[in-house]
Amino acid sequence: MQYASESSLANEQPPCTGVLLTNLGTPDAPTPAALKRYLAEFLWDPRVVERPRWLWWPILHGVILQLRPRKAARAYKTVWTADGSPLLAISRRQEQALAAALPSRFKGPVTVALGMRYGNPSIPTALEALRRANAQRILVLPLYPQYSASTTGSTFDAVAQELKTWRVVPGLRMVDSYYQEPGYAGALATSIRRHWDAHGQPDRLLFSFHGLPKSYVEAGDPYREQCLCTAHQTAAVLGLEEKDWFVAFQSRFGPEEWLKPYTDETLKQWGHDGMKRVDVIAPGFSADCLETLEEIAEQNREFFLEAGGKEYHYIPALNDSAEHIDFLADLVVQHCQGWGVDSANGR
Repeated sequence: MQYASESSLANEQPPCTGVLLTNLGTPDAPTPAALKRYLAEFLWDPRVVERPRWLWWPILHGVILQLRPRKAARAYKTVWTADGSPLLAISRRQEQALAAALPSRFKGPVTVALGMRYGNPSIPTALEALRRANAQRILVLPLYPQYSASTTGSTFDAVAQELKTWRVVPGLRMVDSYYQEPGYAGALATSIRRHWDAHGQPDRLLFSFHGLPKSYVEAGDPYREQCLCTAHQTAAVLGLEEKDWFVAFQSRFGPEEWLKPYTDETLKQWGHDGMKRVDVIAPGFSADCLETLEEIAEQNREFFLEAGGKEYHYIPALNDSAEHIDFLADLVVQHCQGWGVDSANGR
């Protein structure tokens, strides 16, 4: 085993606590070539596609990567901004805002670095930045509120794989989920109320979570129950009755059965049933991305309106809102207790 050289550090920086902020990732550009690179990395992860490698390789390289990149590139072009990918631009703002919010809460220096599970900036790059900052303790914060092996579990794999190359491994903790945190439900409720103050309330609020193959849940993944818990808690904070809200799952792929009910089919049915207005929020996404901006905000709007609905609103993800950053900062402090960097203000 060849370990990464750490002689260049020589304690040039004072020791600090590092926060590794992670999310799924994004292609470098809205082009077929960039999408092919990104999808090849993403879809080859055995946590994402749980099929035998010998069976999956020819399907991925012989079929999917020959067809899907061009279609996906067209979709990405519809949401691409002057700052690049929405997910990356928002994640950068979250990184900066969290770095600004933490010092007042900490006893001791703290450094934040952003790393994507797939694409750039990578998790190894972010960990290297923390190592060079002399982070002797690292908290890994995947921005997935609900745990799934395909997201949080895969992030842990990537962190562990990189740390295998370090001679000196830092103290390490990981936030596996925060679906049940009152501050998270409170931040979601604040965002929803703000939208309703400006636009009025809908006939029904739809909580749309990213889908997952049903077989993953049957194998023991707690994702579905955690999604339901988040929705229940948020609805309770808002004071909603059961008839006022609903949970569905989006973004299914391939012939396998995924978690039901499906978001698109639910919205089509509601339109046919005569529902006039629906608001949709996606509480499994900490930052707006292709799945929220193109699929939920646009495609599913068309499904609902074409089926007879009259008014459709997508409530944006928490992104870098003040209530989201405030919650994340408190979450970091909570998980760093006992590291000698306890809260500076007694929270």
